[in-house]
Amino acid sequence: MRENEQADPDQDDIEAVTRAVLTASRLLVAVSARSLATVEESITLPQFRMLVVLSTHGPSKLVALADQLGVQPSTAMRMVDRLIASGLMSRRTNPNNRRETELSLTAEGGRVVQNVTSQRRMEIMSILRRLEPAQRSALVDALDAFNTAGREPAITDGGVHAHPLGWSDPVEGTR
Repeated sequence: MRENEQADPDQDDIEAVTRAVLTASRLLVAVSARSLATVEESITLPQFRMLVVLSTHGPSKLVALADQLGVQPSTAMRMVDRLIASGLMSRRTNPNNRRETELSLTAEGGRVVQNVTSQRRMEIMSILRRLEPAQRSALVDALDAFNTAGREPAITDGGVHAHPLGWSDPVEGTR
């Protein structure tokens, strides 16, 4: 740095926060992976995300589901076929438009989402218990602000998002 240039204190702060968030995200990914380990032989993380989206939004058309997951419809179709074969999803003709096919969770798919979510919740709570109450309060404030900035709706006490569009997510805010 040249003598007449000064460091931008806001940039230093952003770098420190970015490092902290990246570290926390690494921890949360590890928690997520461990929670998914109970079903990992039969389901991949992308497939689980698909189940979460269906749990969140209810029955969906393939194109809408692919869009919500940020994948191509052909990729989504392969995932759907595997999840249907596993008994976690079902496919039926839309009763309101017989030209459309609706995809939805089966009862077993709902149980998988609930079980993985419960595992994740228990492990996160175990980590949070190691913090002092003031640290937990500060973390709530910081994460609420972070989630708001990222336009992620809050999860209610029941584990469901309060979302202005009326959808809910019992797991992790997947859109």
